[in-house]
Amino acid sequence: MDDNYWLIELESALLDDCTVDDIYAICQGKSIPDALRPDVWQVCLDVKTKIDQLAQFNEIFDLPFQSKLRQDCHRFVEKLGNEEEDRVAVVADLESILTFYCKNRNLVYESNNGWIELLLPLLSLKLMRSETYNLFEAIRDTYIPKGCVKNGNVFHIFRLLLQYHDPELCSILDTKRVTPDTYAMSWFQTLFASTCTLEVVLAMWDLYLQQSDPFLIFFLSLIMLINGREQILTMKSSTKDELIGFLVNMPCEIEANDVMDFCSLAQYYSLKTPTSFKRDLLQILFGVQSSEAEKNVVSQALCLPVSVNELIENASSESNSHPDAVRFFLVDCRPAGQYNSGHLSTAFHLDSNLMLQEPVAFQTAVQGLLRSQKNAIEANSNAGGEHLCFLSSGRQEEDQYTHMVVASFLQKNTKYVSLLTGGYEAIHEYFGENMIDCLEDHDPLKCLVCNKDQLQYGKAPLNNNALFANTGSLKRQENHRNNNGADQPNAERKPTIDLFSKFSSAVKSKSAEVKGKLFDYISNPNGPNGPAVTEKHVSRTERNGKRYRNVQPVFSIGEDQEDDDYHNSSSLDQNQFHNDPSSNPRSQMQSNNHQSEDLVSIQAYLKAPDIIRHFKCQEVHLNGYMFESYLLVTASHMIVLRELDQKDKARVIVRRPLNSIVKITAKKRHRDLITFKYGYTEDENLVITDMDRFLIPNASEATELISKHIIKQT
Repeated sequence: MDDNYWLIELESALLDDCTVDDIYAICQGKSIPDALRPDVWQVCLDVKTKIDQLAQFNEIFDLPFQSKLRQDCHRFVEKLGNEEEDRVAVVADLESILTFYCKNRNLVYESNNGWIELLLPLLSLKLMRSETYNLFEAIRDTYIPKGCVKNGNVFHIFRLLLQYHDPELCSILDTKRVTPDTYAMSWFQTLFASTCTLEVVLAMWDLYLQQSDPFLIFFLSLIMLINGREQILTMKSSTKDELIGFLVNMPCEIEANDVMDFCSLAQYYSLKTPTSFKRDLLQILFGVQSSEAEKNVVSQALCLPVSVNELIENASSESNSHPDAVRFFLVDCRPAGQYNSGHLSTAFHLDSNLMLQEPVAFQTAVQGLLRSQKNAIEANSNAGGEHLCFLSSGRQEEDQYTHMVVASFLQKNTKYVSLLTGGYEAIHEYFGENMIDCLEDHDPLKCLVCNKDQLQYGKAPLNNNALFANTGSLKRQENHRNNNGADQPNAERKPTIDLFSKFSSAVKSKSAEVKGKLFDYISNPNGPNGPAVTEKHVSRTERNGKRYRNVQPVFSIGEDQEDDDYHNSSSLDQNQFHNDPSSNPRSQMQSNNHQSEDLVSIQAYLKAPDIIRHFKCQEVHLNGYMFESYLLVTASHMIVLRELDQKDKARVIVRRPLNSIVKITAKKRHRDLITFKYGYTEDENLVITDMDRFLIPNASEATELISKHIIKQT
């Protein structure tokens, strides 16, 4: 009797005006008896008191695609194996409901869009046709995400979720070019009704509707893949079609007894996913409409996005009461100068520029990051968690390097990798006038966000008077509050001021636990006892600097500041610089147009008759900035076009005579990162006057070609 008491309580609640919350409190995820299921589902989908919409149906079946709809209804019902009389009734219900649905919503029916499969479990409830229609309309509006089409937005989002929890499995499917829309389309369109038995679907929907969570389909699909990961890993040598066939049919293996565990695992993974996944994507997936800009942001996302609200709230101890809840370890990837001008006290600094400029120091910093993360977790610090949240500046010029860092972690199959939406700029704006209390070392004189208006479009930095006026304004507001003994009424005051004070007191007191940033080593990777060894580049007008004395004036392709492990090498006699008067670098430097304002058509330039070959590349500045570019080679010059936002437009930013190149070097650990050094000889010394650096796929082809044509000019 005690075991069945909940059934009596459920029957009693259904006789009253109960809600879905009441049903969940009573059932606790249990499977619903057949006799009570129709009433329970109507309460869960909030259609129990809805009017008879089919009363508006004129019973005219005249849609342009009517014959196709009728044929599909017959085909599906034939598979059910019902008696002839039952088949006729079911076909009539299907066609009537779907015809009115298309007319009422102004929609077009397409074969295999999942509507019929979604309707069949509802028809098994044996309700009136109008009640079945209301259930169908409600379940589609509430639980079927928008964009369930090939290359749809929903599948981009699902891939991000899979990458977050199992990057290795995601990488394998990506390598096979098996995208979620190729295997999970029917899962999302029908909530597994197209692949599971009716008994399983009814048990699964009982739990599904009690949860009232439209995102549950994402986590059920995720569990489906994770449960089958061992079989998927063994299919690395299988064809793409074989792998897709296996994935599509995985839900067929689920039995009714598995449903409870299946849904419990889905809820567990939902708990271990940032809430931003649901909160920020709800409108895109289940809202009335979403903009193309929102869709593009998701489809182009490198990893799972996290909102600034969640990141800040996550730092308070109350938000982490559940032992399995998400806890972030914040990684600030901005350049050192920006980090030192203001940062969150819980942030670990990992300068993304180091990845290209000092790869050894970068790897050391990554090891320090992982150790600090482990120590913070063991110390149960608010600053420590399994989930890595990367922070960029929010500016495109630095964000691309942060993306490179994030990509390097994903390539190593690191779990729980996310990126803060909006970067540091979003944090800055979130705190507003409270940033003085909530950010460490914030310096408005150097903070790029404080100077955003002045720095945009290359304007001069804000002058000191204006900066002090800004900071003085904040201080005057603070003094005004202090002098009056209380805060003045302020309509714009943020409602999260209590959270700010909590963040300032609770989190900052523990920030020392994650302060191991290896700052000295990163800023000086050659050791604490001496400065980093760097190559000095001498201006041709400078007379007092060191001029590379005792260095042969040779051209070489070798390692830049590395060992002598050359991947290609060549040398030219120093006379090459004197054979032709026009090769004198002193005159060449006068004519070199390194910052050319030439605006050109990319395609027209690439097809010019004097262009021997071109290479797609990225121009890499010494400060780490990268620009999409083309490197072009002629018989006498090396030319670089930097792509612009305008279609097919570029700017000529490098136009170098080949005989001005005296050295070509490559990083040992980044063979495609090539540095071209320019200069001339003077008194048996090689003087380096300038350099350009590029990231060139298959760089050896470019360097061999350039080397070949330099030799031809000697």
